Amino acid sequence: MTTSSLPPAFGSVWGPRLTNWSIRLTVAALVVAAAGLTLARFDLIPKLAGFSGLLGGALIALLALLAGIAALVLGRGSGAGGRGKLLAALAISLVYVGFIASRPLAAGDIPAIHDVTTDLANPPQFEALTLRADNLAGVGTVENWRKVHAASYGDLRPVTLAKPVAEVTAQVAALAASKGWTVAKSDPVRGHVEATASVSYIRFNDDVVIRIAPTNDGNGSTVDMRSVSRVGISDFGVNARRIREFLKDLAAE
Repeated sequence: MTTSSLPPAFGSVWGPRLTNWSIRLTVAALVVAAAGLTLARFDLIPKLAGFSGLLGGALIALLALLAGIAALVLGRGSGAGGRGKLLAALAISLVYVGFIASRPLAAGDIPAIHDVTTDLANPPQFEALTLRADNLAGVGTVENWRKVHAASYGDLRPVTLAKPVAEVTAQVAALAASKGWTVAKSDPVRGHVEATASVSYIRFNDDVVIRIAPTNDGNGSTVDMRSVSRVGISDFGVNARRIREFLKDLAAE
């Protein structure tokens, strides 16, 4: 059955109804997403629960999109009102659904790990901050983690600076603070810095530990870094990107 075979009254009744539903559902989708993300941002609900609000909003937006398309079809020639609002709702819903649907594609071949370091054999260890209890989630064993990590982030290497450990440690702590990270520990004598960085609007927290050790000749310092997400399995490449950018900035100072 085509729209031309439907009684005129059908389109005139259901066109406006579906238009209103599409608009209302679009607004509801944005409200659900904004509420979930904002509550999680201020830790009023768990971070993953807040992120679920974004996914739930996408489902509502999908319903809004379907209702809007149906309204457009039925509204042809029926004089359905609110066409401008309907088109706006359709555009918003389409962008929202498209964004969520594209995330797996955007992730590409990023590995499902959340613990990234410049030293796989002997990663820097947390002292002030606590490594998550389920840190091997997604990989099962340390050996598997090292295998996946080496295959995807083999380019990560420590940097060597021609400066003493105490000076580099102070430089590391200052750079971390300038990036808005919360420095939990800075020990210039031992060459040890820990800090917490936040990601995105929702403020996912990632913990960072940086080890500064004297070079073999004693004339410089070698800087190793480790960045770990507190929740989730895959970090979508955030930790590796953080390490690359931080060490690049550190070497440039």
